[in-house]
Amino acid sequence: MEAEGDVRAAVDAVWRFESARLIGALVRILGDVGAAEEAAQEAAVAALAQWPATGIPANPAAWLMTIAKRRVMDGFRRAARQDGASAALARDLEGSLAADPADAVDHVEDDVLRLMFICCHPALTTEAQTTLTLKLVAGLSTREIARAFLGSEARIAQRIVRAKRTLTEVDAVIEEPGGAERAERLTAVLGVVYLLFNEGYSATEGAEWMRPPLCDEALRLGRILTALVPDDAEVHGLSALMELQASRLAARAGPEGRPVLLDDQDRARWDAGRIRRGLAALAEAERLAGEAPGPYALQAEIAACHARAATPEETDWPRIAALYEQLARRTGSPVVELNRAVALGRAFGPEAGLALADQLVEHPALSGYHLVPSVRGDLLERVGRREEAAAEFARAARLAGNASEREFLLERSRAASVEG
Repeated sequence: MEAEGDVRAAVDAVWRFESARLIGALVRILGDVGAAEEAAQEAAVAALAQWPATGIPANPAAWLMTIAKRRVMDGFRRAARQDGASAALARDLEGSLAADPADAVDHVEDDVLRLMFICCHPALTTEAQTTLTLKLVAGLSTREIARAFLGSEARIAQRIVRAKRTLTEVDAVIEEPGGAERAERLTAVLGVVYLLFNEGYSATEGAEWMRPPLCDEALRLGRILTALVPDDAEVHGLSALMELQASRLAARAGPEGRPVLLDDQDRARWDAGRIRRGLAALAEAERLAGEAPGPYALQAEIAACHARAATPEETDWPRIAALYEQLARRTGSPVVELNRAVALGRAFGPEAGLALADQLVEHPALSGYHLVPSVRGDLLERVGRREEAAAEFARAARLAGNASEREFLLERSRAASVEG
């Protein structure tokens, strides 16, 4: 006999780490995301009912796969009276289940990658892609997703339902992207994972400055991707970037959760293990990319410049400015240019950074972006124009959606006013 709490913990753990493989394999069999998830969840419910009496099996993932396939097979048998194809599928499944139960888990990495591609189908909005990836690939519950994004559970559930309906309407599970389309879909997957990481690293809304659990999920998805697509430089580049950025999480906030600027962080609190993993992933990205590193690898190299510096004074700011210039040429992003302004200000003096930041004030893509006045405020303060700096920090605070960041910016505005 197993304690109910132990069984629930075991089911939750197996679900979190094996649900993507389980659902991915069932999608291949059923050709329907909703039906695949339902079969997988029915297997989890069966585990909760049976394991307290029978004990937790030696291979819980294989047990779940076996039960899920049996549920699917039973459904095919019921449909077989009217559909010969269903009868054939039922026989195929019956044959696979007759083998060793340990083989019931389909160790086909393509299933998980295919599931990621489905979750990031171009017919879905970015919000839907992110939500579905968390639900089906990361194995988070609807409640966990709602908590992570400060939304209602009902709204998240509706978003998931709409996303699945859209995938059915466009026959997303039937298609097998190849060639250029596969590369585009992989880029979309990387974008969703990085978006998830960034939301954890600097939360756009709410009271908390960071949401580390989201970073952890993004890191886990990144590690899954490096195993699934080991020959792609940008997959390793993204993994490197997230590991290096995440190494600073513990030092980025003070005791009350307020932001701590990079120069003020206690570098002894940076996670050395994540830095080692990040640098190793970056080396692999550089090996695969050769002379043409991609955007994620370039950003990872920038993060590595910070990670390698034992003190703020040892930071290679000219190198960082050059990397941002290279990244700006690759992406054409005004946000990258804003970051380059920061690097120029540190490498060659605040006037150099301010000259570029001033050019970005009227950029339409940066309208309402709170970091534009925040960066200008920092540069203005450093050149001694404190009244203007105070006004910029106050403007940045008005635009900021995160409560902790807003209060931090207001404090900087008050400090600049007093010092002025």
